[in-house]
Amino acid sequence: MTQETDSEAGNTERAGGADVSAPMSEAGNTAWRGVAAEDRDEISERVSLLLRTRSRRLLGDLLRPHRRAIAVLTAVIVVSNAAGLALPYLVKKGIDDGIPPMLRGHGAGALLAVVAAVLLAALTQAFTRQAFLQMAGRIGQDVLLELRRRVFDHFQRLSLSFHEKYTSGRVISRLTSDVDAIAELLDSGFDGLVTAVLTLCGTAVMLLVLDVRLGLVALLPLPVLLLFTRWFRRESSVTYRRTREAVALVIVHFVETMTGIRAVQAFRREPRNQEIFERLNADYRDANVRGSRLVAVFMPGIKLIGNVTVAVVLLYGGLLALRGTVTVGVLAAFLLYLRQFYEPMQEISQFYNALQSAGAALEKLSGVLEERPAVAEPARPVPLPHAAGGLRFEAVRFAYAEGPPVLPLLDLEIPAGQTVAVVGTTGAGKTTLAKLVARFHDPVAGRVLLDGVDLRDLDEDTLRRHVVMVTQENYLFSGTIADNVRFGRPDAPDAEIVRAVEAIGAHTFVSTLPEGYETQVGKRGGRMSAGQRQLVAFARAFLADPAVLILDEATSSLDVPSERLVQRALRTILADRTALIIAHRLSTVEIADRVLVLEHGRVVEDGPPDQLIADSGRFARLHHAWLDSLA
Repeated sequence: MTQETDSEAGNTERAGGADVSAPMSEAGNTAWRGVAAEDRDEISERVSLLLRTRSRRLLGDLLRPHRRAIAVLTAVIVVSNAAGLALPYLVKKGIDDGIPPMLRGHGAGALLAVVAAVLLAALTQAFTRQAFLQMAGRIGQDVLLELRRRVFDHFQRLSLSFHEKYTSGRVISRLTSDVDAIAELLDSGFDGLVTAVLTLCGTAVMLLVLDVRLGLVALLPLPVLLLFTRWFRRESSVTYRRTREAVALVIVHFVETMTGIRAVQAFRREPRNQEIFERLNADYRDANVRGSRLVAVFMPGIKLIGNVTVAVVLLYGGLLALRGTVTVGVLAAFLLYLRQFYEPMQEISQFYNALQSAGAALEKLSGVLEERPAVAEPARPVPLPHAAGGLRFEAVRFAYAEGPPVLPLLDLEIPAGQTVAVVGTTGAGKTTLAKLVARFHDPVAGRVLLDGVDLRDLDEDTLRRHVVMVTQENYLFSGTIADNVRFGRPDAPDAEIVRAVEAIGAHTFVSTLPEGYETQVGKRGGRMSAGQRQLVAFARAFLADPAVLILDEATSSLDVPSERLVQRALRTILADRTALIIAHRLSTVEIADRVLVLEHGRVVEDGPPDQLIADSGRFARLHHAWLDSLA
């Protein structure tokens, strides 16, 4: 855990398993520093284009089912903005066409008509605004619901090799802080953007319609605004990407520290972990401070340009009004429109803050969702409704990533119903053999067959129904003992739960618990001993009733009495099914029909345990060494 945590602190966040953010990372690595500056720029641009493309693809994918609702939403907001744009013009009509007749004694009919129109426009704006917020909120929550569902489902389907390199902290960051950033955009950002764009375009048109001269003066700062906004967009894009990376690293370090809290406290790791956390936390703060500084420059800058423009228009318009070429109503409407014109600029800046944060989050999420499982589902699965359990390895070769071959060339056949123990020194390839049978990995070359069918031709449900693996981790989920046993077959009735627990010899200890089968096991089974957790894991596997059962160091957590109890139960459990037992403790081998001794990924001895002991080979030496350790 120590090494992993330290490495996390120095690494950048990864999207989809590839370090696509390396060009934006300040730390980088040796290889990146060796790249020429012009090549770095080109690579950075290509990476940014890739990130933007797949982010847009993901967002479009999520919004596509809501196209009709979005069209209605757009129509509603257009009506709302039209009502808002009408208000300054109605003020102009009231001043120029409503008040003069009153002053001439012609009555207040014209002014009252304008007032009625103002009230109608205000009510229209209010009701359409309410409808917009309700509809937008529903669409946004539906999008988030689908996004969380996709991410969770995809993480579950990704291969074991992905999860071995993608830390739990990153997984949590994807489903929490990244989704929250998108939620913030959907909750308020979309509303602000649509309103701002429509208001800007509509206001610009109205300014020119009211008076071309004043309109041109009012729009004169527009190129400056566009350049200013472009600068803000470029700078904030980098800043918010770094913010997402920084918060992900904070979450990674926190989760891994809390997950390994026993090791942390046992080795007095707290000061070092605190030091790392403070550095990561400071990096996250600095990234947010930089973002705040950009906003602190951009928003007051927009306001300053707007106020200067209002002053210039007021001065120029006042001169035109004195000359009688512009009415007071037009000037008043102009000033109101100018306020509407520059206020959306600030809304756009706030939207852009949310957009940049959500964009960085979308980059990470789209990277994960585009990650393909290393163990892929077959295009045309072969049906295998019933399996006898015969296994065969045909010229199997396997290596992890770019490492050396773990299994250089393996040919092996295990008849159906045979219990085979696999032994050997650490690194001999025992667990790799088990993972290939469970299809957590696929061989680099060759085939692994179940009843003559390549495992790559079986769909996931069929494979998991016929092949079950019990590991030394004996992971239990929060819930009751019955819930954890039922994990092997969710539709199993209570009576079958009890029979499964009885079969593996755990009914006695379960019955002595205050709540029996309804006893809560706690987080990761923390309320139970290691041996008890292992027995529950065995009951879960027995209930699943697979054709092939793999026990990977499955008795390593048991004391001698519990191990003897489980060994007696295993004789019943393993009857009429194929079993592959990976063991360091050779006492487990006693129940095996056959023993394979692996060395550097090759089978160096193969035969019944009694025969191998009599032959005085490698297994015999291992067996005698084990007996000496018990003496």
